[in-house]
Amino acid sequence: MAKNQVRILRQAIDGVLLLDKPVSWSSNDALIKVKRLLNAKKAGHTGTLDPFATGLLPLCFGEATKFAQDLLDADKSYEAVVHLGVKTTTGDTEGEVLETHAVDVTQSQIDAAMLQFVGEIDQIPPMYSALKRDGKPLYEYARAGLTLDRAARRVCIHALECVQYSAPYLTLRVTCSKGTYIRVLGEDIGAVLGCGAHLQALRRTQVGGLSLSGAVTLDAMIEMPESLRSQSLAPVDALLSSFPAIYLSESLSVRFLQGQRLSLAKESVAGPAEQGRIRVYRQSDARLLGTGQIVEFGVLAPERLISTHSPA
Repeated sequence: MAKNQVRILRQAIDGVLLLDKPVSWSSNDALIKVKRLLNAKKAGHTGTLDPFATGLLPLCFGEATKFAQDLLDADKSYEAVVHLGVKTTTGDTEGEVLETHAVDVTQSQIDAAMLQFVGEIDQIPPMYSALKRDGKPLYEYARAGLTLDRAARRVCIHALECVQYSAPYLTLRVTCSKGTYIRVLGEDIGAVLGCGAHLQALRRTQVGGLSLSGAVTLDAMIEMPESLRSQSLAPVDALLSSFPAIYLSESLSVRFLQGQRLSLAKESVAGPAEQGRIRVYRQSDARLLGTGQIVEFGVLAPERLISTHSPA
């Protein structure tokens, strides 16, 4: 270390920040900025948003990073503005215009086209995406002028609603499975309508059980007094609200944190006994201990554990 260099001591912070990501910021840049604002040791995000997109970006800190995968796998909801009649290289506003067509479609034609995309569908991932081929993201090949064959992937559109149509702009509300590209959905609808399309705007409104309600903007975090910033974090178990909860006695809590499988048949515990994934708490102080699986014969198998030094 240089003689005059001051080493920054990061804090062990546990929790989840619901960030309303601004336009033009990458998800990773937003994470780095918030991590610095909180002076946090460990952080991660739960799935990227394109720089041109805005909306809900849950950021995990400390022990919450252990459960980030649950949000990566969760369903997502979006509001999207599709610009009909214009195709771009990227499927959004960041690309160059490839084609332009007149837009002469009716609401009934739009409704019929949208019906084709509800339920399980196959999508071909766009070249301008972070999916990797031979260790390189596809967008690097695309920027070099190369187009590679991509296998179609099965995704599910749970709900697709036309909020407003004022040619050439079509506003959609979408709820979908993980791995769905809304850019591709917009392009595919435009293709069915015969005029092409790209995304004019995209805003994520929900990830799993988390929504924009209570989300904080980056500007608000910057303007907030440093001592109050950590108060914007939700607790770690905000990521686990969809799982049933079980509460263990002190002795069982110790054994659970040691990674032992517990037979609950003869124990007095508060919570579900049916098989499945659950969140586990210590009964005396309602402290989150981690997640587990109740398997056959009423056995609780530890899954991901909260560090014993964590206040979460």
